[in-house]
Amino acid sequence: MATSLTIDDLGRILREAAGIGLAPDAADRPFEELGYDSLALLEAGGRIERDLGLRLTEDELADASTPAALLDLVNRSLAAVPGTP
Repeated sequence: MATSLTIDDLGRILREAAGIGLAPDAADRPFEELGYDSLALLEAGGRIERDLGLRLTEDELADASTPAALLDLVNRSLAAVPGTP
């Protein structure tokens, strides 16, 4: 299991889920401003869950309004999984 998700990993997942990659300066910009709708974010959340073995709620995903916030959520969740460094 992965121990962290990088901005590059997230960009790949978002590109696969929504067809839109992340610009280098996009980490702190709202997803809506970047062209991602709620359906794209739910799809990305599902991919993250499958790829990393996490369980994220719709509320958690909705509260992560920027790529940086989503990375923080995912990486905090990964750190809380027993057996991961």
